[in-house]
Amino acid sequence: MAQRDYYEILGVGRDATAEELKSAFRQKARQYHPDVNKAPDAEERFKELNEAYAVLSDPEKRAAYDRYGHAGVNGMGGAPDFSTMDFSDIFEEFFGGFTGMGGFGRRQRNAPRRGADINQVVTLTFEEAVFGVDKEIEITRDEVCRTCGGSGAEPGTRPVRCATCGGQGEVRQVRQTFLGSMVQVTTCPNCNGRGEVIETPCRTCRGRGLERRTVKKTVAIPAGVDKGIQIRFAGEGQPGINGGPHGNLYIEIDVKPHKFFQRKKNDIVLNLTINIAQAALGAEVEVPTIDGTTKLTIPPGTQPGKVFTIRGKGVPYLRSSARGDQLVITNVEVPTRLTSEQRKLLEQLARTLGTEVKPQEKNFFDVLKEVLGG
Repeated sequence: MAQRDYYEILGVGRDATAEELKSAFRQKARQYHPDVNKAPDAEERFKELNEAYAVLSDPEKRAAYDRYGHAGVNGMGGAPDFSTMDFSDIFEEFFGGFTGMGGFGRRQRNAPRRGADINQVVTLTFEEAVFGVDKEIEITRDEVCRTCGGSGAEPGTRPVRCATCGGQGEVRQVRQTFLGSMVQVTTCPNCNGRGEVIETPCRTCRGRGLERRTVKKTVAIPAGVDKGIQIRFAGEGQPGINGGPHGNLYIEIDVKPHKFFQRKKNDIVLNLTINIAQAALGAEVEVPTIDGTTKLTIPPGTQPGKVFTIRGKGVPYLRSSARGDQLVITNVEVPTRLTSEQRKLLEQLARTLGTEVKPQEKNFFDVLKEVLGG
C-alpha cells in the first residue's frame, strides 16, 4: 500500500509552522491513542501519526521530505524516535501521569497548590464611593482548626503513615502498551494523596484540619470607586493545599443611588429646578454639592437645560488627587397655581412679549440624556 502524505496525515498545509505541526499532532494523538480510541485501526493510525510527526518536526528530515517525498527520508530514520519526542503532556491527559519510556514526566501529587479565591459584593453609599471608606466586612472561609491545630487528628492522637502508598500519596501500576512498559501513577485511594491516614479524626473538623468560620475584616476602599469595580486583596482567600499560598479576596463594588446626585464617570450631575423669575432676571442660589452647599450665579435669561460647571466638586480619580466637576442642569419650573396678583403681573408681561412661538430642536430631557451619556 502506498504511503500517505505526512502533511495529509497531520491535517496541515505544507507551509505549517513548527507550532502548528505540534498542535495538530497533539490533537490527533489524543484522538487516535489506542488507550482512548478502541477502533480496530486506532493503533495503526497512531503509529502512522507518530511517523509523520517524527519526520516533519525535524527540520533536516522535513527539508528532505519536501524535496524528494518518502524516498528522501527512507534512509534517515523516518520511524518515530521516542527518545527525543515529548508526549508527556498528551499522556497526562489520558492517564494522569506516567514514568518510564525514556523518562516521561509525572505530576507531583503532593505539590503545594494555591487556595481558591473568594468573591464578595460590598455595597457602598454614594458618599463612601466618592470619598473612600474603611469598610468592615464578614468573610466565610476555611481556617485552621482550633481543636487539632490543623493536623486533622483528635488531640492526643496523630496521623499515621499510609500502608497502601508508604506515605507517598500515590500508587503505581505497570502497563504494557505497544510503546513499551509504562507506569501509571494515580492518587492513593486509601489516603487520597495525603500520605497519612487519620485513625481518630478530630471531632471539630472531622479530619479536614480546617473548620468553616466567619471572620471580620476591615478593608480599605479607595476614593473614586464605582459600581462594578473589583478590588483584589492578596492572600485573604481560601487557605492553600499542602502548604500552598492562600487565594485572594475579590470585592466587587455596588453603589446605592443618591437622592439628588447622579454620576457620569468622574463628574457629578445635579438637576436643579429654578423658577421663571430666577431664570428671566438671574439670581444667586445655594446649590448642594457632595462637599456641602456652594453659591451659583444664575445669569439673566437662563434657558431650561442650561448646564453650569462647578470645578473640582466631582469624584476623585482613582490613585490621584485630581477630581471631576459637578454639572448643574437647570430646569425652569412653571407654576401651576397663581395668586390673583401673580396672574395680573404675568398677564401684563404676556402683553409685552407677544404671541409668537418657536419650535425647539432639543428639550430639557434631550439635554439631560446628553449629559448623562445616553
